[in-house]
Amino acid sequence: MLRRTFAAVLTGAALSISVLSAPSAGAAEIMATTLTYDDSQAAEFKDAVAAGVNVWNTNVTNVRIVKATPGQRVNIRVIADNGWPRATLGPVRPGGTVTVWMGRQAVQQGYHTPRIASHELGHSLGLPDVKPGPCSSLMSGSTGGVSCTNVNPNAQEKARVQQLYAGTAVQSADAGKVLAEIG
Repeated sequence: MLRRTFAAVLTGAALSISVLSAPSAGAAEIMATTLTYDDSQAAEFKDAVAAGVNVWNTNVTNVRIVKATPGQRVNIRVIADNGWPRATLGPVRPGGTVTVWMGRQAVQQGYHTPRIASHELGHSLGLPDVKPGPCSSLMSGSTGGVSCTNVNPNAQEKARVQQLYAGTAVQSADAGKVLAEIG
């Protein structure tokens, strides 16, 4: 009898704790992961980077990308260089750092700079290349063609980023690798 009473008390206590600590549906929206970026080395690509950040902030809710303030830890460092665009594969987490290289080589070949920025930021958020792919797939990168100006992730790409930043995803074994596509 004592054992049954003790078990009932423990079960009731466990249920009370889980009910009290369960987040509300609105809490998920409030608890978006916030990542910071630094474009101080992005040179002529600062506007494209800002556009790419806006694309992701508009299309997903589980992660927010904001410009780092002086002295603040940077999660995504953006650097302009003369190579091909590339990025460290995330998903980057607060406390971690990845790099996006906005390479001039693709721009010189005629690729759309806001698409490049959105695509490379997609890598930082954990999305690999999808090649070959159509222009409608942001992560198709250069295989979307020089004339492709689509900057928005498709439904699958958005869903994957939402999943990666939902707090339940397991980190990819490829996280931290630098992804570069040669045009």
